[in-house]
Amino acid sequence: MRPQAPIALQAAPAPPDALGRTLADLRISVIDRCNFRCPYCMPEETYPADHAFLRARERLDFDEIERIARVFVALGVRKLRLTGGEPLLRRDLPQLVARLAAIEGVEDLALTTNGVLLQKFATPLRDAGLQRLTVSMDSADPEIFRGMSGGRGDLAQVEAGITAAEQAGFAPIKINCVVMRGVNDGGVLDLVARFRGTGHVVRFIEYMDVGTVNGWRSDRVVPGAELAARIDACWPLEALPRNAGSTSRRWRFRDGSGEVGFINSVTEPFCGGCTRARLAADGKLYTCLFARAGHDLRALLRAGESDAALRATVAGIWSHRGDRYSERRAELRAAGVLEHVEMYRIGG
Repeated sequence: MRPQAPIALQAAPAPPDALGRTLADLRISVIDRCNFRCPYCMPEETYPADHAFLRARERLDFDEIERIARVFVALGVRKLRLTGGEPLLRRDLPQLVARLAAIEGVEDLALTTNGVLLQKFATPLRDAGLQRLTVSMDSADPEIFRGMSGGRGDLAQVEAGITAAEQAGFAPIKINCVVMRGVNDGGVLDLVARFRGTGHVVRFIEYMDVGTVNGWRSDRVVPGAELAARIDACWPLEALPRNAGSTSRRWRFRDGSGEVGFINSVTEPFCGGCTRARLAADGKLYTCLFARAGHDLRALLRAGESDAALRATVAGIWSHRGDRYSERRAELRAAGVLEHVEMYRIGG
């Protein structure tokens, strides 16, 4: 049975968290499975072919996701982003998109994908009401790209997906690249060259210590400032103001051929402006990308809790939130606080 819509509550923003941060964004992981094994997220040696992922009944169904989304929108969330794992592996995903797009108050509905299945889904997603796309592409070189995907990715398929997304009307598309020193940082300029002048925005993400199994080492982090200097030496840049709620430090090319972004979570933490909550595919709510544990909303849903009770629970969780891991990284790692939820479970 579908939940009642609209939610039978008068919308009122959630109280600020313990550090005064508002709740404005919800990232929804629709599946924990992925068809890649990227070294910074799901390295093959840790997640082999027989790894036990969530069974269908252990994941939130579309009714449950829609109901939780409505609760969050009633609490002030205006941005929803679908993630994974790889979200396009979730069967009938355009149906969920249509349901979320119909929620009054949702101003921004986006999806992050590795792009391999995008050629098939770009038009159905657009028709369903998806507004924005982010595609992960860690290299413009087919061999390096394949290596960064754990030997599973075909760059030509991702390129075809981007073309299909362009034809479906997605513009601009964000292209995310996680940069690891000695692995793919040598191809940064090639990736910039590939998308300069297309209207799409390449964003370089510092390699982070998400999860517990990605072998993170600080010497493999390439600071965003270093990458900006490399790019500026080839194509002069000038700084742009950071968009409200954005994690990206933005620069545009002085010749007018577009812009690039840098997500510098390691060298320039932005915890103080974080307005994001994260919902895992199993219904656990996480208040930080680096959280150690989540809050089980699935159990409340399946126990028959009312919308009012769910709303009060979420508001209470947010009001006690004090996460700022990136700002305290050195201190916490020195203290041995190394266990975090794996990124494939809650998206990036």
